[in-house]
Amino acid sequence: MASAAKKTVDAVELEIIRASLDGIVQEMQNSLFRTGFSTIIRESQDASCAMMNPQGDVIAQHVVLPLHIGAFPACCAAVIRGYDDIEEGDAFLINHPYDGGSPHAPDMAVITPVFFKGELIGFTGSIAHKSDIGGPVPGSCSGQAKETFNEGLHLPAVRYQRKFVENREIDRIIAANSRTPELVLGDIRGQLGSSRLGEQRMVELVSKFSRDNAVACFARLIELAEARMRAAIAEWKDGRYEAERFVDDDGVETGKPVRIHVVVEKKGDQIRFDFSGSADQTKGPANIRPPTVRAAIGYVLVSLIDPNTFINSGVLRSFDIEAREGSVLNPRFPAPVNTYNPTVHALVEALYGALTDIVPGMARADGCGSRSIILGGRSTYTGKGYVQYEILGGGGGARAKKDGQSGTSVNQSNAKIAPIEIIESEFPTRVLRFELIPDSGGAGQYRGGLGIRRDYLNLEDARFSIRSTKHIIAPEGAAHGGKGRTGDIIVNPDTDAAKQLPTRYADYPLKGGDRFRVITPGGGGYGQSFARDPDLVIRDLNEGYVTPEGALRDYGVVAAKQGDLFALDAIATAKARANRG
Repeated sequence: MASAAKKTVDAVELEIIRASLDGIVQEMQNSLFRTGFSTIIRESQDASCAMMNPQGDVIAQHVVLPLHIGAFPACCAAVIRGYDDIEEGDAFLINHPYDGGSPHAPDMAVITPVFFKGELIGFTGSIAHKSDIGGPVPGSCSGQAKETFNEGLHLPAVRYQRKFVENREIDRIIAANSRTPELVLGDIRGQLGSSRLGEQRMVELVSKFSRDNAVACFARLIELAEARMRAAIAEWKDGRYEAERFVDDDGVETGKPVRIHVVVEKKGDQIRFDFSGSADQTKGPANIRPPTVRAAIGYVLVSLIDPNTFINSGVLRSFDIEAREGSVLNPRFPAPVNTYNPTVHALVEALYGALTDIVPGMARADGCGSRSIILGGRSTYTGKGYVQYEILGGGGGARAKKDGQSGTSVNQSNAKIAPIEIIESEFPTRVLRFELIPDSGGAGQYRGGLGIRRDYLNLEDARFSIRSTKHIIAPEGAAHGGKGRTGDIIVNPDTDAAKQLPTRYADYPLKGGDRFRVITPGGGGYGQSFARDPDLVIRDLNEGYVTPEGALRDYGVVAAKQGDLFALDAIATAKARANRG
């Protein structure tokens, strides 16, 4: 591979191959999403695909879930390390966060080798969240897990197919460890089909351009990605910058915030991220592994430099990191990791906090973080076990030139909110209310995005688990912008039996007829709120994003009702702002 990288590459041919790789990965993902058995893959699209070289470096990834850019090389490395007899027709499974690179065990990778005329020229693969792989609670994401052995079935790199024939014993092991075996095995086969499709397309591409030209282009694309990142970094001002964020708690030591601290040192085209000041590894499942840390940094750099960057391992080579062993960002086995995502959000927001001192025009406030609700029980439709796993968004942080987005996934979380029609048709539940929450976005010259409220009626007895964040520590604003509203989860709200649940909770016993309410945080605001254009506040009033009380309190804007709409009272507004300013 090294000698091939030195081969002269035709610029036109390179661009054609780059576009072809991007198209292949997109085709793989379309196949995976269309063949998904579970709502997690089919509706929420909690999965991604990639193509790798023989060393496991990513040569193309269509970024649906940015964190997987770190997971694919680590998973491939585990396959290469575990097998010296890889052949055409093989396929491998791995979901072990320590042996491989999965952020947590439900994220199972399917890796297949690609051969051209008997030579291994790369790998194709996918990583996709599984509805249930065992463990003490439905969904396999216990917020009170104290070690990885509480987090369900863990597979090191294992050969799943030999000469295109499945190992049925592995199927049986997986099925015996899942509450939803049909969904899990169906999703694995969908992953396998997308990998085989990518394998076929990669061979066709190499056949078209020749082995030497194609392999040289693969290597050159990685080099160019690194060079482009470094060239952009070189234009940033040199210096030392630091920032920190906190996670509410780890689920076990409740009430104890988890610190994520970063020091960024930038000189020339070199940039280094030191996380030594972060908290020690947690007792609960708030830890994240270095492949995920590296992927989070890559995500932030790409978003600050150029979101259209061609994604491959060159991005990961453009920076250095230091993550202290035994810390929350580099835990020792078998520290639990399954509710890792809130920690990644805190990490990403700390990175933005530090890096926007270097590139202030790209500053942004904190977003809503992430949350999942997981219900498990017996289906009223099939009589079989079910796991209702939903990923819910909230408010995005305001940016230096724009308001935050409302009711959406933020930062590295890129999954979709499952449609109500799908949820109600597949699970014993009813969605009673789904709306944006007025005044939940942080006030500022640019307003934070709004969080959402979603009320459910549970029809049958179920076991309820959640993984969430920012119920205690609100999303921070930027450049003196206001904080976003915090989130909440309440069982049987507006009754004498109302119970507020913590951000991480495992196995709450819901009864048939119980209701529960999910309130997701709003994003932080950017800039002084009284600098916001009053006409924009009036627009927000008429769209229901802010209330008249919020407009006056947060923005010093007085509105007069004219028919069904609000209009600006310019004189009263000028007086209100003068009195407050």
